[in-house]
Order: sequence, then C-alpha cells, then structure tokens
Amino acid sequence: MSFPEHHVHGLAGDDMPPDWPPLTATELARVLDAYPALGTPRHIVWHSPRPLSSAALVDTGGGCVFVKRHHRSVRSVVSLGEEHAFAAWLTGHGMLVPAVLADRHGRTATALCDWVYEIHAPARGRDVYRDTMSWVPLTDLGRAHRAGAMLARFHRAADGYAAAQRSTHRLVARSELIEAADPVAALQAQLTQRPDLAVYLSGRPWQAELAAVFGPQHAQTAARLRAQPRCWTHGDWHVSNLCWSDDGADARITDVLDFGLAARTFALFDLATAIERNAIAWLEPGTNRARPGTAFALIAGYQDEHPLTRADLDLLAELLPIVHVDFAISEVDYFHGATHSRAHADVAWDTFLRGHAAWFRSTDGRRLLATIRAA
Repeated sequence: MSFPEHHVHGLAGDDMPPDWPPLTATELARVLDAYPALGTPRHIVWHSPRPLSSAALVDTGGGCVFVKRHHRSVRSVVSLGEEHAFAAWLTGHGMLVPAVLADRHGRTATALCDWVYEIHAPARGRDVYRDTMSWVPLTDLGRAHRAGAMLARFHRAADGYAAAQRSTHRLVARSELIEAADPVAALQAQLTQRPDLAVYLSGRPWQAELAAVFGPQHAQTAARLRAQPRCWTHGDWHVSNLCWSDDGADARITDVLDFGLAARTFALFDLATAIERNAIAWLEPGTNRARPGTAFALIAGYQDEHPLTRADLDLLAELLPIVHVDFAISEVDYFHGATHSRAHADVAWDTFLRGHAAWFRSTDGRRLLATIRAA
C-alpha cells in the first residue's frame, strides 16, 4: 500500500497537515489481526480529512470497513464504549446506523500503545458530503427538511436510553455550562478535573470573557434549559454526518454517522446545533452569514415528526447563541492539552467560543433568531 500526501480540514476553511499521522499498512495489519473475519488489509480506499482523529476506508479480505484511530489523551476504551453502546441502542430502536464491529474477544474498542481504535461496517448509501467542512452550510432546502425530520426520529429512537453522562469533557458536546445559572462559577469548579484547560485559562481574563458570552439575563434561560427532558443527543448534526441514497433532489437519508460528540443533554440542544452547523456560513468573511431558509427547513422537517410549541421556538432562539459553548471549551482543552497548539486553542476560544456568540448580536444574527421565533 502507498500513502499520498495527506491533508485535513483546517480551522480557517483551509487544508493543513494533520496533527495525527495517517493510518499505515503496518498498524492496520496489527489492529485487524484481532478481527479474523476481515482478514488482512489490502488497500486504503480513502483517508478522512477530518482533523480530530485519523480515519480511513480500508479494503480487506472480508470487505470494506471504516477504521478510526484516536490518541489515548482524547478517547479511552471506556469513553469509546459509551458511544458504541448508544449506537447499539439506536440500531435496536430503528435508527439507521453503521454497525460497530467487535473483535474476537467481543471488544468494540482496542487500545494499542498510544492509540485506541474502532472499526465500523461501511455506511449504506452515498457519503455525498464526506469532504465537506463542518462549517459549510447546507444549501439544498429539501435535504435540510429531511435532515430535520430525521433528527426528530433520532430523538424518538434515543428516548429511554438512560446511560449516565459521558466520562469525558474533551471533544464532547455537553451542556452543563450553558445550563448553569452562573457559567463562570460552573467552569471554575470543573478546572480541578481539567488541568490542561486550567493552564490555558490562567493566562487570560477568561471570567469576564465568558460572562460576556452569556450576558446578564442568562440565569433565566438556564432555568428553562434545565427544565428540558433529558436525552442522549448526537451533538454534531451536520450534513457531512449523514449518508444519502443518491445525488438526486429526492434522495433519502440512509445512515447517520459519527457519535463522537454524543452526550446526555436535551432534544432542543441537537436542533440548535443542527441550525448552527448547517444554516450559518461561519467560514465566509463579514457578517452576512445567515441562511434563514436552511434554518426554517430544518425546523419544518423536525416539526413534521415532532411539533414544537411557541415556547419551544422561543427557547430555541435563546439557546442558539450559546449552544456551542461547552464544545468550544472542550476544543480549547483538546488543542492545548492533546495537540499542544496554543494558536489553535486561541482560535477555539476567540473565534469559536466568543466570536460565534458575538455574531448573534449583529443585525444578521438577530434577524436569524427572529426567523426561528416565527418558524
């Protein structure tokens, strides 16, 4: 096997060398040795351009599989098992999810040296958006409508899944901070368990900056968020995490991918995340980034499966400017503690955490929130 020069998606919409080395023939043979039904790897079909792990489609003697490798500072066997258990529940309740494969010992996650591996069956359908960056908006309103409807069905399938919260904060879309009446105090209380994040924050006036993200009226919003019914959520409902039957206008969703950010939050959290990921062109310059048609289509599709009340829509609009906060801070932790990039951690804090929240106070941002309230 040979490996072409590999690049991944950068934080500014560019391509950059990966933080983690691409998967190699030697390590794939070592990992697949525990999967006798697959045989030996024959060819790497495709390297994923997503930057937070290394992944590839691999042709083996037993068929094509998707292999994903995490550094042990990011995922453990236990934390990967949390994702796999949720995926298994969803499959058992009618959701379309690629199967996670178990090795000869019945394990779905394998630790070797500094790495932790997982292997999935190939997704059904076409991975139409597999090279699309996570902050590129969805322009096909029909697909946005179907993505919203599928999200509601996803939440229906997740109903009743009662596992505890994720065992890690790093690169997980949790909601503890946005639900706290005092998010600054809540983050301060977490720092003893998040030492890399504590080191990063010690060099800046983070308390004032985080308080400005939320504003003085946040305690009222937080109380309403805490009252939402709990459920496990996807955490990254972007079109690049959905597979489709074909390229046509009437294509249906054939699989839901990637539960790496999944956590125990609430349904509106996922819908707000879907709007933030798919209906705002964050990588474009200027303030005219909103795609209200996409936001409306996502909400309309969701409502076809699960009607929302006026109070739900009002809360959705209040939630949207802050839904990214817990994950943005987890990215700061990741970049400072796992990849040791102060520059990338600064982007996560200033551009993602603070910048996204500030955009919603612009004319364009306020107009999008008004569209959501009137959906």
